[in-house]
Amino acid sequence: MTSLFQILMLLLGVARFFIFAHFIMSWLISFDVLNVRQPLVGQIWYTLQRILEPIYRPIRSVLPSLGGVDLSPIIALIAIEVIRILLVNNAALFY
Repeated sequence: MTSLFQILMLLLGVARFFIFAHFIMSWLISFDVLNVRQPLVGQIWYTLQRILEPIYRPIRSVLPSLGGVDLSPIIALIAIEVIRILLVNNAALFY
């Protein structure tokens, strides 16, 4: 069961990393530091969007429209942190 706990923690860490990378890239793209027309940047950007859209879509459907502000990455990070806290506090169940 320890390995299951570690795998779940790894997956949460990877999801957190992807969300942070997507968040930072979105700011860099909006301030014209990165250009999506560059092949590598575009490929990374669209890959991150395809990976994270299943996480963001349910959150966006619940949140009200705030114009150009997208709070779904913040909500997703909070949800990941809540899941991580629950797993760590109940780690005794895995042993």
